[in-house]
Amino acid sequence: MKRETNKMTKASQVDQDLIRAIAELLNKENLAEIEIEQDDFRVRVTRSFAKETVTYAAPAPMPAAAPSSAPMAPAGSVAPASAPAAEDLNSHPGTLTSPMVGTAYRAPEPGKPPFVEVGTKVSEGQTVLIIEAMKTMNQIPAHRSGTITRILFEDAQPVEYGEPLVVIE
Repeated sequence: MKRETNKMTKASQVDQDLIRAIAELLNKENLAEIEIEQDDFRVRVTRSFAKETVTYAAPAPMPAAAPSSAPMAPAGSVAPASAPAAEDLNSHPGTLTSPMVGTAYRAPEPGKPPFVEVGTKVSEGQTVLIIEAMKTMNQIPAHRSGTITRILFEDAQPVEYGEPLVVIE
């Protein structure tokens, strides 16, 4: 029994040291989340950032019925409207959000057509984009069937965990 307790204490100490090292890596690389899995051991460390002004490279989201010229509003009127619109999108059931931090791509590789465009009909589970994280390409599937009504990111744009990416209605 003493041997098992000793083994558990040793494992706990290693785990704590590993977690500290991962947390330092998060801070050093300015990451929001990192997960490591080895054999039957898995650790995931996340950190939340203070609510700052989030800048999206994509145009401000617009109503589905609005013409494509809607984002051409004066710069002063777009900035205040984008923050509430982003919050509305997070509660919208058709919004597909980023499951990880990384770089989002619309196509499987440079020069290839994008997975989806606005107006594309998709099925649940169909790949709509990829996110590169730690040199791994992760296919991001549609969380529901429907039609793509908005694409909220630019190709090769860095994205954060939970960031709205696509709206499927």
